Amino acid sequence: MSAPLLRLDAVDVHYGPFHALRGVTIEVGEGEIVSLLGGNASGKSTTMKTILGLNRARAGSIVFAERDITHDSTTRRIRGGIASVPEARRVFGQMTVDENLLAGAYTRKDRAGIAADLERMREYFPRLAERRKQEAGTLSGGEQQMLAFARALMSRPRLICMDEPTMGLSPKLVDQVLDEIARLNRELGVAVLLVEQQAELALSIASRGYVLATGEIVVEGPAGQLLADPRIQEAYLGKGGA
Repeated sequence: MSAPLLRLDAVDVHYGPFHALRGVTIEVGEGEIVSLLGGNASGKSTTMKTILGLNRARAGSIVFAERDITHDSTTRRIRGGIASVPEARRVFGQMTVDENLLAGAYTRKDRAGIAADLERMREYFPRLAERRKQEAGTLSGGEQQMLAFARALMSRPRLICMDEPTMGLSPKLVDQVLDEIARLNRELGVAVLLVEQQAELALSIASRGYVLATGEIVVEGPAGQLLADPRIQEAYLGKGGA
């Protein structure tokens, strides 16, 4: 069996005296969609920030593409193939769509490759091509999410960490966003770690999932198994018994 693309092994993270993550172990395979679920303050975003190097692990290790990146800088991790789509999209509102896309390639020096990828993003997301000179802050929420996806892809990642990509979107746009995540995974082969509160939606496109509570993994398994788990149904799907 091949090694996973990403593995966190018994990772601990502290915020001062607060123990934010406790022995967190997760894996994401090459080209796989994995959901990381949990309620507010469960440790989901902390886990993603730790993968990106924004938080430091006090214990445990992080291995990406068979290389220990536990002590690498965020820039080095991005250059190595990890990208992020942050919570609430966080596009640069006063910059154009094209300028936002180019910002996603800031770690790269290959001008010809960047130009080719910019054109590829326009082809992949036609709506963004139509609005290439438009300020990103004037786009709809769904369009901003597409821009955040495309900006992440400009670094040519092997893994994208997505933090609550459906937050603040209408039900119709939520479905579109999930369809886009599944499409980029299927057509581009990019692995996705999907951090979500909406368990049923996240697991509908994932192969596996992990559930965090107070900084610890409390449940893990195949997506279908988690959807049928009474603990998940009660805590996240509103289907528990009295």
